[in-house]
Amino acid sequence: MLEEFIMIQAMMDRRSIRKYKAKNVPQPILMEIIRAGSLAPSSKNRQPWKFVVIQGASKETMLAAMEKGLAREKSDPLLPNSAKYLNGAECTLSIMRQAPVVILIVNPLGLSMDRKINAEERIYEICNAQSIGAAVENMSLTATDLGLGSLWICDTYFAYKELRDWLRIKGELYAAMAIGFADEMPSARSRKHISDIIEWRS
Repeated sequence: MLEEFIMIQAMMDRRSIRKYKAKNVPQPILMEIIRAGSLAPSSKNRQPWKFVVIQGASKETMLAAMEKGLAREKSDPLLPNSAKYLNGAECTLSIMRQAPVVILIVNPLGLSMDRKINAEERIYEICNAQSIGAAVENMSLTATDLGLGSLWICDTYFAYKELRDWLRIKGELYAAMAIGFADEMPSARSRKHISDIIEWRS
């Protein structure tokens, strides 16, 4: 019962952190965060995840790849209807640069976005995406519980081609997470009222 209370408290305390202290995160803490991700439920127990921990010089080359992707997106967009979010993606890049650690979450079973897929393959992709979402949420809550801040990042899709080439790894990049000791204390953002998001049927 106490553990349940602690996790609910982590849910209430969790924030999207965009400012980090210049302080390294010890590897044992990172291992705990990743272990929490690996404990998430997954469709058909496929466990469709691999975690690539980016620090130091590797982080600089990864960020260079993302910066290249954002520049390319302005002239040859992969996501033309999302151009209005490019400024936000550039802000995300600066946050990733500041955070001491960025974890890339790769789906080794993921199908290339360039590939035409049938209905069954699409369902597999949706199920695997749900599984990865559960893993990332576990990681975010564990980071909070361990006194760290985190930011769940999807802006990496603006640099999809460049980051995929940089990773040189089997599978598809699904998300990223910046992790570090928070240098801000944002207040909670408003949530929809519980009565507006539930429909009871009996």
